[in-house]
Amino acid sequence: MIIESRAYARAGLLGNPSDGYFGKTISIIIRNFGAIVSIYESPDLVIEEQAIDSNRFRNIYHLVDTVNLTGYYGGARLIKATIKKFCEYCEDNKIKLSNKNFTLQYQSSIPRQVGLAGSSAIITATMKGLMKFYNVKIPLPILPSLILSAEVDELGINAGLQDRVIQVYEGCVYMDFNKSYMEEHKHGKYEHLNPGHLPKLYLVYKTQLGKVSGKIFNTVKQRYENGDESVHKTLSDIAALADKGKDAIIRRDYDELNELMNTNFDLRCKIMNISESNLEMVKTARECGASAKFSGSGGAIIGSYKNDEMLRKLVISLKKINARVIKPFII
Repeated sequence: MIIESRAYARAGLLGNPSDGYFGKTISIIIRNFGAIVSIYESPDLVIEEQAIDSNRFRNIYHLVDTVNLTGYYGGARLIKATIKKFCEYCEDNKIKLSNKNFTLQYQSSIPRQVGLAGSSAIITATMKGLMKFYNVKIPLPILPSLILSAEVDELGINAGLQDRVIQVYEGCVYMDFNKSYMEEHKHGKYEHLNPGHLPKLYLVYKTQLGKVSGKIFNTVKQRYENGDESVHKTLSDIAALADKGKDAIIRRDYDELNELMNTNFDLRCKIMNISESNLEMVKTARECGASAKFSGSGGAIIGSYKNDEMLRKLVISLKKINARVIKPFII
């Protein structure tokens, strides 16, 4: 029997990147793109190589382009780290795994390195697949933290909980990562919001904005740990937007929500350097009358639009700068 599991791309609506600093966020799942993992029993434990894991290239320029987009590692390291963390969790919780091996295949349609959580989707789908294969139940609030540990503890990737929470819970979720609460409960406070209360949303990404996950936050993280007052205040202000956004979504106050999303990006610019190409996407979208902010760490933006005419304007204007516009599927 073949077991299949999926995890989807995500977009941060409000609060990011405060999730990595005990803040608050609201995120949505993007079902347009996803990672799929297939597992079936086999004599040996095998992780099948995918194109991004290959060490065979057409020429030297193909190698350079691949490294620029995906770094020096493919998806196999994500799978290995997930399997290790899953096994350790079972050992720590006295869960005996059945004596059987498996072959694991994976594929992903999530655009690489544009802030749509492609790496965590592979890990999440793998963890879900392992749970099904071995018939292991892991409490839902704990699962995102376990998934994050595969990236942070095993691979040294600088990341926060937001991506893993939304990929586990799906839909639209408000998250509160209060430090004292997390230290006591080992997870944050997670609350589903009604996706039907969201405004008309669009998503834009540029595939040529490749970067290796985990690098974008390094400077801010160091300044935060050094007690930089400006960074601490700005991240606190960004986190507060999630509370206001939650109320706006419940009330369906889309004008306020538009303003909050724009403010989120503007505050981010105060503590992070934003590339010209990323700024171009935000500026172009706002000139069309839409709100615009990063969906994640850069390379993709999300915002809301009022009507089909504005969406058409977004598609035409952003195509001129080689950016693709899609309407995100959440449910």
